[in-house]
Amino acid sequence: MALWCPDWPAVAAAVEVDLPPDRPVAVVRAVMVIAGSASARSAGVRRGLRRREAQARCPLLHVAAADDARDARVFEPVAAAVAELIPLIEVLRPGLVVIPARGAVRFFGTEAAAAERLVDAVSAVGMESQVGTADEVFTAACAARRGVVVPSGGSAEFLARLPVAELGVEPSLGGGDRTELLDLLHRLGLRTVGDFAALAATDVATRFGIDAIAAHRQARAVEDRPPSTRALPPGLEVVHHPDPPIDRVDAAAFAGRALAAELHGRLAAAGVACMRLQVSAATANGEVHTRTWRCAEPLTLEGTADRIRWQLDGWITGGRSRKGGTAAPPGPTAPVTLLRLEPVEVVDAGGLQAGIWGGEGDDGARFRRALVRVQGLLGGEAVRVGVRSGGRGPAEQITWVPLGDEPVPERDPAAPRPGRLPQPAPTVLCTGVTVDVTDARGAPVRVTDRGVFTAEPTHLAWDGREWGLSWWAGPWLVDERWWEPGAGPAARAQVLLEPTGRHPTQLAQVRALLLRYAADRWEVEGVYE
Repeated sequence: MALWCPDWPAVAAAVEVDLPPDRPVAVVRAVMVIAGSASARSAGVRRGLRRREAQARCPLLHVAAADDARDARVFEPVAAAVAELIPLIEVLRPGLVVIPARGAVRFFGTEAAAAERLVDAVSAVGMESQVGTADEVFTAACAARRGVVVPSGGSAEFLARLPVAELGVEPSLGGGDRTELLDLLHRLGLRTVGDFAALAATDVATRFGIDAIAAHRQARAVEDRPPSTRALPPGLEVVHHPDPPIDRVDAAAFAGRALAAELHGRLAAAGVACMRLQVSAATANGEVHTRTWRCAEPLTLEGTADRIRWQLDGWITGGRSRKGGTAAPPGPTAPVTLLRLEPVEVVDAGGLQAGIWGGEGDDGARFRRALVRVQGLLGGEAVRVGVRSGGRGPAEQITWVPLGDEPVPERDPAAPRPGRLPQPAPTVLCTGVTVDVTDARGAPVRVTDRGVFTAEPTHLAWDGREWGLSWWAGPWLVDERWWEPGAGPAARAQVLLEPTGRHPTQLAQVRALLLRYAADRWEVEGVYE
């Protein structure tokens, strides 16, 4: 059985800011709409639209940035309500869980009765849901979107009538984005899932990629990942007893990142990768909360850390965010005294090994593990990563966020910025580096209120050394904070350096600089290399 909550990113965004149910909501990633509420769709808002076009179609549209942590946090009451009826659930993503149907049918009598009870339980926490049943997880998820029960043995017939685009609507059950594959299938004239399933498996394997093979198995209603019969290697479970006990989300997320690094170290030593992960937390009152996450691909270190953070965030915040004030199953009522990570299903990691000379993914994972260790020594705020943001200058176009936090930019990088520095951006950013720009007579070069040089710049002195300028561009006025007392003209300029031969220690290569002029002095803002 699969339980699906429609438009979950949009629902979570509305719950977070307590919007009425009829308010149109759209969730955007970068500048593209990735989800919308039913009222937004009725106004013409569709997935794939640019943000401005969506707002033009629906002026009352509430636009929220994509936030996986928010989706998981708001979904936890739904998962808890389902788990109260049927404990053995697996979360594929916020908004979609799968449930073993055999036990539910044995307890409730029929699949329809079990589905009705599940929908009622989710309605009790103020959310809408639909339940579908089938022989395979993928087919059950498709059935849940239509609220139907597929009879045993009828999965292939049910799938055959669906449009081929159905193979890409649920990335949590596939290998990721299938846009290119679906576009190719459409150009080949394959309009339905049944058309694709009719192809020979050998033809699909020789003509398409690995993900197409998995999609073809799903189209033929073949279980793409049967239950694992492999015995788990000993010593994979990771347990942490925080001291002092954890009662804040940021402290829980920090501990979770360290646990994720330790778990992946043990998985790598055993030569396996995790496909299903169980996250458990115990409190000082003796409460135990457990949730299982199921993934279509082996979990990476970053994916593990994200799921731990989402889950702990949902538990610790408890019933703080509820739609319409409806009560929900409570979270921990005392600080967390124990955290446990336990792989439920593992696969051989041979396919994840880097090549003989290493690989980009392996290097990135090792680099991230090193950063997590440094963060463990220095604190959660000590290690930060850059996220592209919106701004005019190069330094303003980066938002620094702590490692492991959601990479949300401070400003929309796609928003129009009049006066923004054109590409390419400087390779190296500088701060506090003052230089002297002079003309041929050695007089300082300034920028007037009209945005022009007082004289043609010919030389630049930096840290006791002097360069000639073989080329320059600008200046471009920076019309910012003009209202502050004593604010004079501010501008940017680009210059190309060349050695003058006066000092043997000068850099031999020619370099280009981005200069900023403010308060009657020049500073190096960036270096082009």
